[in-house]
Amino acid sequence: MRVHVALLMTAMLVAGCAGGPSRTKGDAVPQPSAPITASPTAGAFSPTDIAWLQLTAAMTQRLLPVLDLVPTHTTDPTWRRLAAQVQASTRADLNRSRDLLTRAGAPTTNPHEGHDMPGMITADELAVLRSASGKTFQRLLAAHLRAHLAQAVTIAAAEQRAGVHPDTTALATAVIRSGDGDLARLDELDRAPTPHAT
Repeated sequence: MRVHVALLMTAMLVAGCAGGPSRTKGDAVPQPSAPITASPTAGAFSPTDIAWLQLTAAMTQRLLPVLDLVPTHTTDPTWRRLAAQVQASTRADLNRSRDLLTRAGAPTTNPHEGHDMPGMITADELAVLRSASGKTFQRLLAAHLRAHLAQAVTIAAAEQRAGVHPDTTALATAVIRSGDGDLARLDELDRAPTPHAT
């Protein structure tokens, strides 16, 4: 069990989770807020499962406001389509994460509130995105999407290896599959000309 926790916590340290609003790697390792022992009806959720679900939910909550900007900040249909695809998959992942946290008896509060780490857009970055449009917006969006998707895949792979609850590791597998697919589509979009951007 300690080995499992250490593996995921190492991945989170790579993500640079800190106790405050800076992106400086923190000294403290993020700890799961849920009880180690779940109720008998919840199944066997490990601390690793809980920590991953909490971090995944926190990352997704930061990404959704970015995706909400796309329809009003670019007219390029390919970027709008990609954003809609990512938004659909991340909302589904967020709902599943919340459902699993509820089943595990984990707190409903976000233990990563106020933390900034790779894959999490900051308030300042969101403000810059809100003031951008067209190709500038698309360039910024691509960078933030790539950072989020790459980090989501990294920590999901750690959960896949170290988690114990079958529904949670199944969600991790789904996150990896959708994340890899979205990264591939993002690569194609980055290489393609954008004649419709305005």
